[in-house]
Amino acid sequence: MTVRLLTNIGRLWTGTDLLSNAAMLLSDDRVAWVGAAADLPQSLPGVIDDIVDVDEVDNLGGGLVTPGLIDAHSHPVYAGNRYAEVSMRAGGATMAEISGAGGGVASTVTVTRGTDPWTLCNAVRERLRRWVLSGCTTVETKTGYHLTRDGELADVRLLRSLEEEPGMPRLHVTFFAAHAVPPEYFGRPHDYVEAVASWLGDAAQAGAEGVDVYCDNHQFTAEDAQRLLAAGRTAGLRTHVHACAKPRHGAVRMAADMQCDSVDLLHDTDEDDVLALAKTGTPVVACPTTSLLEQRRPPIRALLDHGVPVALGTDHNPGQSGATSLPLAISLAVSMFGMSVLEALRAATAGGALALGSTDVGVLAPGRYADIVQWDADHEGAFAWSYGLNTIRVWRGGETIR
Repeated sequence: MTVRLLTNIGRLWTGTDLLSNAAMLLSDDRVAWVGAAADLPQSLPGVIDDIVDVDEVDNLGGGLVTPGLIDAHSHPVYAGNRYAEVSMRAGGATMAEISGAGGGVASTVTVTRGTDPWTLCNAVRERLRRWVLSGCTTVETKTGYHLTRDGELADVRLLRSLEEEPGMPRLHVTFFAAHAVPPEYFGRPHDYVEAVASWLGDAAQAGAEGVDVYCDNHQFTAEDAQRLLAAGRTAGLRTHVHACAKPRHGAVRMAADMQCDSVDLLHDTDEDDVLALAKTGTPVVACPTTSLLEQRRPPIRALLDHGVPVALGTDHNPGQSGATSLPLAISLAVSMFGMSVLEALRAATAGGALALGSTDVGVLAPGRYADIVQWDADHEGAFAWSYGLNTIRVWRGGETIR
């Protein structure tokens, strides 16, 4: 057993509480004790008989420390880029014009299908490393750019293999074959829904933890989503839904009625939807970069006021946002959504853990993983000021990975 003492922590956000002049004891990959430095115990039964005998002492110089951040919504498994499409959209092109020029999700599907597994794996590895460097130690990672049974299952296995490599974040793998209707199923969306439903047991066996559905009038309806989410739940998968349809068509209410594990990217919603989410306690994952791009904001204040748990995600994807920085998402959540710094930090830590059903991360408390970040600041207000606060050190399971 290796026991480490982190001391001289000026400000510590534990995921639930804010402490000044704090300290932590780590036992191997777990937190053994956390609290005010003045209350540091002389001994800890089962961990250490005398505090002077700790194996390592790290003086953090009065800095700001938080749990490792949690990105609760991302799409990192793809090949190629869509820079030309992004440029067209910035110039005022419509989605119809972009699709006519060969852009859209289908273009990424074509390139990803044509990329060899080694090249794809290297690209995903490089992306995931960027999350860690920015202080994100847990990332929800969706498949969704192969849209074939074998391709989507291979993506699940790819992510699981990367998670075991040094310097990688923890991954929550979400099976997202219901991202779009692939070209070979053109005009037959119902057939594709049935096909995806039949793959979900295999997805769970391959290592997926969740299933997601893009619930939009031009892709999958609320009825399609309900069918797939129910099948996923039967297979033991957690249920998530992109409820970003415009106009609204019942996705949020369906997700609340099913008590899904998260409802993501809801924008066009009303008070009845908020009340339905509040009644079931269904977490909402908000992605500020997407809200900024689409100029559509979720009703975060109403959700928080009604007690709905909120998490944050980057929504990293090839067509809209290349962001891999959750500190940037925190800054935008404060400036765009009117969240306080601590509300945004809670969403990026404990809120993300709740949305992903991860009970060992997101909060620094005895028995939880020692996933910890020391920031280049001495106060949490720096998150609202910096628009991408830098890290000094990042620990995953007590081991320094930055």
